[in-house]
Order: sequence, then structure tokens, then C-alpha cells
Amino acid sequence: MYRLSIRAVPKQMALVARAAFPKGNPYLTLRDELGSVFEDSDFEELFATVGQQYPTVFDTIGQNGKK
Repeated sequence: MYRLSIRAVPKQMALVARAAFPKGNPYLTLRDELGSVFEDSDFEELFATVGQQYPTVFDTIGQNGKK
């Protein structure tokens, strides 16, 4: 597994999310209040240290709209 630093949410993405949920959303609030809930390093021991690299946790859940 390769590490991915969790970056700030891009401004345009934040604007789109706020427009999509004008009354708010628990997940948006969670990120706003707590920041990153977990890091890739929290899952390191679950992945092999040799061989093919696996996608990061955020790649798996579709970070930034990518799959």
C-alpha cells in the first residue's frame, strides 16, 4: 500500500457539495468538525509489504469522484 496524504477539499468541490445539500449533511459536517477521521497509516498492517501495490483506502471509496 502506498500512502496518500489527505488534502483539503478543493474549493469548487466544497461549493458543489454545499449546493447539493443546502440544509446540510451529516457527512459534510463530520469532515468540517473533525477533519480526517482516519489516515492510510491506520490500515498499513492489513496490506502486504511486498508484491503488487494495493489502492489506498481513499482510492477504494472513490476519493474526488474517481473509482
